Amino acid sequence: MEHFHGSYSLSLVLLSFVIATVASYSALDLAGRIREGKGKLRLIWLVCGALSMGIGIWSMHFVGMLAYSFPVPVYYHYEPVILSVVFAIIASAIALSIVGLGRRNNSLVLFSGGLLMAAAISGMHYVGMAAMSIEITYDFGIVILSVAIAALASFAALWLLIQVRATTSRFAILYKLGCGVIMAIAITGMHYTGMAAASFQLTDEASTGLINPERFAYWIGVGTLLSLAITILGVFLNKRFVDKNTDIERHERWYRSLYDHNMNGIISVSHDGIIQQVNPAVEQITGIDQHQFLQQPVWDIGLIHVTTEKEFQQFKRRKYETTYLRPDQTKIYLTLMHVPVIIDRKVVGTHIMMRDISAQKQTEKQIKHMAYHDELTGLPNRRRFNELIEDTVRQCEGSKQSFAVMAIDIDRFKMINDSLGHMYGDLFLQKVSKRINRYIQDKSVILSRLGGDEFVLIYKGEMDEPSINHFAIQILNLIQKPFHLKEHDFYISASIGVAIFPEHGQNAEELLRNADTAMYEVKKNFKNGYQIYTNALHVHLDEKLALESDLRKGLANDELVLYYQPKFSITGEKVLGIEALVRWQHPEKGLVPPGVFLPIAEETGLIFDIGSWVLKQSCLQMKQWQDDGGLQIPISVNLSSQQFHQMNFDQHIHAVLIETGLEAKFLELEITESMMMDAKTSTRTLQKLSDLGVKISLDDFGTGYSSLSYLKQFPINRLKIDRSFISDITNNDHDKAIVSTIISMAQHLKMDVTAEGIETKDQLDYLMQNESMEIQGFYFSKPLPSKDIESLYMKKAIV
Repeated sequence: MEHFHGSYSLSLVLLSFVIATVASYSALDLAGRIREGKGKLRLIWLVCGALSMGIGIWSMHFVGMLAYSFPVPVYYHYEPVILSVVFAIIASAIALSIVGLGRRNNSLVLFSGGLLMAAAISGMHYVGMAAMSIEITYDFGIVILSVAIAALASFAALWLLIQVRATTSRFAILYKLGCGVIMAIAITGMHYTGMAAASFQLTDEASTGLINPERFAYWIGVGTLLSLAITILGVFLNKRFVDKNTDIERHERWYRSLYDHNMNGIISVSHDGIIQQVNPAVEQITGIDQHQFLQQPVWDIGLIHVTTEKEFQQFKRRKYETTYLRPDQTKIYLTLMHVPVIIDRKVVGTHIMMRDISAQKQTEKQIKHMAYHDELTGLPNRRRFNELIEDTVRQCEGSKQSFAVMAIDIDRFKMINDSLGHMYGDLFLQKVSKRINRYIQDKSVILSRLGGDEFVLIYKGEMDEPSINHFAIQILNLIQKPFHLKEHDFYISASIGVAIFPEHGQNAEELLRNADTAMYEVKKNFKNGYQIYTNALHVHLDEKLALESDLRKGLANDELVLYYQPKFSITGEKVLGIEALVRWQHPEKGLVPPGVFLPIAEETGLIFDIGSWVLKQSCLQMKQWQDDGGLQIPISVNLSSQQFHQMNFDQHIHAVLIETGLEAKFLELEITESMMMDAKTSTRTLQKLSDLGVKISLDDFGTGYSSLSYLKQFPINRLKIDRSFISDITNNDHDKAIVSTIISMAQHLKMDVTAEGIETKDQLDYLMQNESMEIQGFYFSKPLPSKDIESLYMKKAIV
């Protein structure tokens, strides 16, 4: 046979390289998509990738063969050509399958895959060569080299496919293109090395039934275009699938995030009531592992009050509250909401959303308790009392029974509050409430605090008069026992008013008003007692309210006037001082004594304004008398507790003295023992007043509960013996002893003494033994208006 040699067409050689590059790039691109695909989508990408890459490699191979120009026409057998395509596709499928496994560091897989791919490519090449209609002999050394190049190309291709698949760089396209060029060099290198191993010889084989080279070129073109078309179609479809999958995955992640990180618990239940899924919040809320809920009937977990599948499907409530007992026996409050799961317009299940509202319930409970209970004592407040008494009225109306409302007012609470301060006043109220509560805890009695020192009892015990009287007396006895405050024992009393249903009222307002009326009657009558309401008391209350209204108008209309009661020497020859006493010149009732309107003023807070007015007017009057040439004596002014305990009281006195022009030595302030319970504060105030030059007189001495040790602490100039000790001094040895003791004590303490309430000569004669005393009383002079003082006593005053 005659051997011959041909030559290569450079343009077709370059075309084969381009086809190899495109096929390699396509393989690199498809490798990542196969790895990302799942299920059927992954299989589809593997098939399409194998076809695209295999046909591309096969096209490159036969373009390379057509690039070789033979001196004689060369035809191709059908079967080997088709078999070579199969080998190319198999090689590509092997490569892409190995890449899809994702084992970057498994050398055994990489090596075995490379050998299989090299065998398939070599098989494609040499089967394709065998399709030629000429005789071919090979140089086996070069053949082995070409197979080695095919193996190296396969290893390189697999390694590059895996590396490129893993990269996430923004230059991934350029990376893939560079790797495609390297792979193309390896593949074409193998091909042209294999071509170099072949020697061609002419044969007498007929060309009938063989593929014409010119037609074969079309086949290769179609194969190349088909490869490109598959690649382009794959990229297009992949983009659609990727976009769709990305949207689905993003929405799924949003849903999962909402489900998994929701602070509310979510239980997903099928239509037949079986729990399919729960989120982590369910475990946090219920204290039960979330996996224990799965595949359990929803009615078995204790959240929904149904017992069967039918009841669950008929359950219509969408939002409601319930309670749940956790494994640690903690009771929690939940809000449940049922959200139907609708697919294709059909309800296929339910999401049960739960929220723990235990903290909210506790807050609501606390707010409700605060709204209906007194913050200081924890007792029912006025709002709660109104509800309780209305409930009691309804119960007694139905049963035709009676009950009593008892209004309790602490008689000397204001004195404690003003003297010791609000902190001790609050502590005292707590002690009172605890003491009464202990006594009534096993009785049909409810205690409430309406405000301040005002307490009220709903008494539902025995309703005969002796039982009511006995209960009221027991409460009074409880309150009269000493209370220990600030290292001292304090003795107080209470006034109790009683109103009985239905005689004294048909509702809460009437009963409480009438009980208050009865209680104020007790306070008017020297306090420390109880009174059952009568109709006559109602008239008195109306008069009192009218008097309060008139007093407010009287202050505005300047209806108050001052009367003055002189203080005399023991012989009655000299005026040693004058006490200013307030009166009210009512436009209709005439002159109203202080015992009538001053208690009202103390209850309503008007006493401060009245006291300030008396202080200023007294100083002005004394200054006027002095300027007129007479009465160079001190004027005494009684202080109210509110005045004495006001902030910077000494500065207020100093301002009044400057405004009126009266020297401080001519002002004497009369205080009571009850004002000095807080010794520290009182000492500080009295010392500041003493520093101003003002005289201090202790009024009603011996009637309070203060310690005698106060006398050595306070800068007191004068003691006033209360009229209660003077009134019966001629007949009562105890009064004589008390008065003698007070006079002796004052002399030793270098204090002046005034005896008030002298009304008879016998009283005066007893006191004549002490010539240094001041005498005050009706025996010498009753309180007089200023003009009478001027006409009668100015000449008797000490200069």
